[in-house]
Amino acid sequence: MNHLENKLMPIKHFICFDKLLKKYEKHLESGDSFLAETAKRIVDAQSGYPELREGFSDLRLLDKYREVIDNILQDTFTEALSSNEIKVASLPYTDVIIKTSKRFKQIIKEAGDNFEPELRNSGEGMDYIMSCVVILNVHYGFDLDFSRPFFYDIPDSQGVMRHYRILYNADFIDIIPTEKAKKITQEDVEELLENPYDVTLWKDKIPPESFISKGFVIANMFDVSAEQAISDIKSKLISKDNLRSGKFMQELQETFRSFFRLPNIKVGLASYNEHREQFEEIVGMGFESFLLNGEETKKCSTVLCQASFKKLIKDNSYFTITDVERYFEMSGGSDLYKGLKEQEVQSAIFAPIAYDGRLLAILEVVSEKKGVLNGVNAKKLDDVMPFIVSAVVRSKNEENNRIDAVIQNECTSVHSSVYWKFKEEAKRFIGDQLEGGSPTFREIIFKDVYPLFGQIDIKDSSKARNLAIQRDLMIQLSEINDVLTIAYGKWNLPIYEELMFRVNNHLESIKEMLHTNSEQAIFDFVNDEISPVFKHLKKADNSLEKHILAYESKIDIGTDSYYDHRKNYDESVMLINKKLSAVIDKRQESAQEMYPHFYERYKTDGVEHNLYIGASISENLEYDNLYLNNLRLWQLQVMCEMENVHYALKSELPVPLDATSLILVYNTSLSIRFRMDEKQFDVDGTYNARYEVIKKRIDKSYIKGTEQRLTQKGMLSIVYSQKKDELEYLRYIKFLKSKGCFTNKIEIVELEGLQGVSGLKAIRAEILYKTDKASENTYTYDDLIEALKD
Repeated sequence: MNHLENKLMPIKHFICFDKLLKKYEKHLESGDSFLAETAKRIVDAQSGYPELREGFSDLRLLDKYREVIDNILQDTFTEALSSNEIKVASLPYTDVIIKTSKRFKQIIKEAGDNFEPELRNSGEGMDYIMSCVVILNVHYGFDLDFSRPFFYDIPDSQGVMRHYRILYNADFIDIIPTEKAKKITQEDVEELLENPYDVTLWKDKIPPESFISKGFVIANMFDVSAEQAISDIKSKLISKDNLRSGKFMQELQETFRSFFRLPNIKVGLASYNEHREQFEEIVGMGFESFLLNGEETKKCSTVLCQASFKKLIKDNSYFTITDVERYFEMSGGSDLYKGLKEQEVQSAIFAPIAYDGRLLAILEVVSEKKGVLNGVNAKKLDDVMPFIVSAVVRSKNEENNRIDAVIQNECTSVHSSVYWKFKEEAKRFIGDQLEGGSPTFREIIFKDVYPLFGQIDIKDSSKARNLAIQRDLMIQLSEINDVLTIAYGKWNLPIYEELMFRVNNHLESIKEMLHTNSEQAIFDFVNDEISPVFKHLKKADNSLEKHILAYESKIDIGTDSYYDHRKNYDESVMLINKKLSAVIDKRQESAQEMYPHFYERYKTDGVEHNLYIGASISENLEYDNLYLNNLRLWQLQVMCEMENVHYALKSELPVPLDATSLILVYNTSLSIRFRMDEKQFDVDGTYNARYEVIKKRIDKSYIKGTEQRLTQKGMLSIVYSQKKDELEYLRYIKFLKSKGCFTNKIEIVELEGLQGVSGLKAIRAEILYKTDKASENTYTYDDLIEALKD
């Protein structure tokens, strides 16, 4: 390149030393003889070369006047500091170099043959805009912040990329407008600032080559490789897209090589599973692990020696190995050093990634050379570990979100007590998916668990619902009849009389009883026959329009029919369900702390719940039947509390609905399987299905030899089949009676045989309701355990 190429820049550059020489001319009159003599020598040296003062763009003149230019810049590039300072005389925002220090020349030489430094991110668009900002500040007098760092990226003799920040000194440059320069107003500047990336707009306001620059700048450079590496590590770890990109691992290793200034290091990562005390492969992110050595999982106790286990797992501090060979011999062939030797690792740093005192993963930095990684340069990790920890925490959260998404998609919501099992399966599912397989979510089964079932059901709910529907339909039909009567009186058309006849027939049909098909038949009649007539009548007569609009205002948009009594019923059911669900959901939180168990709750016409407890449901805790006994007592207590909540709520309900309570006791363990088709747990196996049959039918059962239903308001019914269950629950009732939950009215009854089920009995205990809210209390775990001992 012989001449400067401006690339459609707003400034045309000329190399010029006039502004510097004028400073020396002022020094000629200085009282400092040494300063004056130096100035005279420099001014005399350039006196025969007018191009140096007028400015030139022919870069060949730099070589032609090399000796003179060196003399002019001798003070700027002091010989004493030339081997230390990284300094360049150049043109702003270009790669044109006028003179350099010895240190800079050495850096370029070590970078390799024919290496030419280029400014990082020197895209045409942004360079044009940055030059325009300089013009707006220097020439037009606006005060805009255009501070932007510039860098050179230059490899060292080992091939490790080094980064140098450039600070410009612009004391020796002038910016001069040409005839192409335009007048710039405050409105123009505001428009430019609103469009900071619109290069076309900036070129319109400040056209190419509308200014010239005469002079040069001094670029002082500073090695910021460590800071840049930290910044790069931070930026790479911040972006979740980076973490999953194919190049992420390669780019991160290059950054760590720059950070440690070592060309031959590698970086690995192993996830830590706290529950299983093992290291695990991080799937789908390109990370290899030198601790795992190609395996998916390894127990910490087998991977780590005693010293490394203590430092990493217990103390959460760095563990460094300066000489793998020597450590291998000293340890007598430990698996850790054996595995590293197999991978040709000679020195290593293992850094724990911990958050809130919990180990999440291990960062592994290894080298094929001994001694290059050690306890001294391990301290450099202190500057980047917070960013790595943050990225791993975020990655763990994202992994948990992906696991939740898989579980949600495959299984819908999952109770916290069994979430660990689904999480294991979801992790396997995601791993297979990331490796390009076609994963399927395997069945989840919990064996040998004991079931508990309870429900609070709205008494005669079908009868109450039908009564509400009946009343709404009768009111709606009566109001339709009123409108048709007015219409018939006005026009005396037989069609109106016929419609009135049919309306009255529907009224008569539901007056005594609402039949199964009555609601749909009336709904179809109103939509197909009445609505079109009313639409016509609204247009035909203003007085009728008022009556029809009054009728239509009472029609519910959601149901497209009258919804008054039904609304009261639905709101009552909703309030009961809401209140009762809130009670058992809240009590579940403390019950889970006693011993983890599966819990699910359904809202129907009332609230029912299933509980399953057993060793297979708990991930780590040891199981004892004491916990089953405790859960049974807890269930009994909570059912009493729910009954009291309903009793207190009843007077506030739009429809004062009664409720009945029931508990099923089942003494045999069974298995539950998560059914993928229905997204819920169900009992597993033909024999265990008997439990589900009993659950579905007992609330409709009768006392043997009578026509009396088992469930009655004010009574808690406990259904069982074994004598020992009877004794157990009588003991619990006695305990809770002392706490004011039951009266003395307790009876034992036999039930009529259900289809496929016989031999069931029930305890019916009358509930003692609390009218004084201040007297309401609950019982602690210690209370319950103490009762179990009796």
